[in-house]
Amino acid sequence: MKQSVTKYQFERAFAEIGRENQFSHEALGAIFDYIEDIDESCDTETELDVIAICCDFSEDTWEAIADDYSIDTHDCADEIEAMETVESYLLDNSWCAQTTTGSFVYQAF
Repeated sequence: MKQSVTKYQFERAFAEIGRENQFSHEALGAIFDYIEDIDESCDTETELDVIAICCDFSEDTWEAIADDYSIDTHDCADEIEAMETVESYLLDNSWCAQTTTGSFVYQAF
């Protein structure tokens, strides 16, 4: 038996097991929407597994992502171009969403 969860219940599930600081509120919303979109497009039902989500997704600044994945941003004209370079890299290799604080939430690979 599967149970549907709301975005609020999704976020509460992280707090209930001590993972409330794993992602920002905005990033959790983006992950929830992404999983819902996948479920709708593939006609599936994803089981809520907070630990698996914490392993499968990350949230970080563009600078940290560039360092972690050796993305060369040295030739970028400015910070905006560097952020776009990182976003393009993530979209080519995964899924990502940018938060209003400038960080990216993405499916780790």
